[in-house]
Amino acid sequence: MLILVTYDVNTQDKDGRKRLRRVAKKCTDYGVRVQNSVFECIVDAAQLRTLKKALSDEIDPSRDSLRIYNLGNRTKSNVEHIGAKSAIDLEGELIF
Repeated sequence: MLILVTYDVNTQDKDGRKRLRRVAKKCTDYGVRVQNSVFECIVDAAQLRTLKKALSDEIDPSRDSLRIYNLGNRTKSNVEHIGAKSAIDLEGELIF
């Protein structure tokens, strides 16, 4: 399934900047950054549970925000890209 992970981590202090880096790193383990705090990930149900738990453990829920959108299994019809950054085929090979 295709999921969209978005986050807003409060970076006003050193701990917040560390949380931001850890959240971004965890997201790169599962998907591709498409904007600063937005990742597209193709995961199965078990991976989704693991990712949610890992991200929930990283953030400070009183200061940070995490949103995960499940876009389903038909990835090509669920994502429309317009603009400067080229779209990535998440179902194809991700060799850069």
